[in-house]
Amino acid sequence: MMFDFHPEAEEEFVEAVSYYESCDIGLGLDFAREIHTAIRNAVEYPAMGAEMEKGIRRSLVHRFPFGILYSIQPDRIFILSVMHLHREPDYWKQRIKT
Repeated sequence: MMFDFHPEAEEEFVEAVSYYESCDIGLGLDFAREIHTAIRNAVEYPAMGAEMEKGIRRSLVHRFPFGILYSIQPDRIFILSVMHLHREPDYWKQRIKT
């Protein structure tokens, strides 16, 4: 199975990598690796993530206060959000319709 990002989720990912890299050289790369591990887990075990809403699951990221929110499509995992867990929890819901 493949995966794909919602455009805003991809933007969140890139911005978070840049932020962590600006905090400490190499930290952005560590963050990116953790996100990709969470995505790989979602691809390999789609039903493993906690269901947040009907059809939307969350896979938590180690070391960082983030999770990925995704839906299981027939041919892919669709990443709706690379979500900071200490911020507004429902901001991503408008992406379900897009």
